[in-house]
Amino acid sequence: MSEITLVVAAAENGVIGKDGAIPWRIPEDLQRFKALTMGSPIVMGRKTWDSLPRKPLPGRTNIVVTRAADWAAEGAVTAHSLEDAIAKAKEKSSEAEEIFVIGGAQIYAAALPLASCIELTEVHAAFDGDAVLPELQGEWEEVFREGHQTEDGLSYSFVTLERVATR
Repeated sequence: MSEITLVVAAAENGVIGKDGAIPWRIPEDLQRFKALTMGSPIVMGRKTWDSLPRKPLPGRTNIVVTRAADWAAEGAVTAHSLEDAIAKAKEKSSEAEEIFVIGGAQIYAAALPLASCIELTEVHAAFDGDAVLPELQGEWEEVFREGHQTEDGLSYSFVTLERVATR
């Protein structure tokens, strides 16, 4: 069975995006994102797809969730619900151990109850934005934390959260 992992960068006030873009620049976060997701299926909403500078993201099955019945894009697998996206991820990448959910806010909210892991980049500043990470539901345990700082002084941490098994 494939694990569902959310990969997200969020400011301390929960902001994950503004006007279809990430409101900060952390090259190491993008490198970590690529290393985590390479070779695995990635699930995203259509607005996240639209925001990608390069489409599709190479080396990964790009699955886009959209309500539009006729939406299609070269290099993307279209899904019409999160459940449909997960089924297609399992079908397209049967050997994949993880399915990565990469945004945006609505997709994170839908995937959160199904996720067993969150790979979080905590950006230690508040940013203005129009997309916010939903509040984490359930019990999560921090199993990894590594602090960093960009060349221009922005502090951030790579954090891994795992869902606490209910007994």
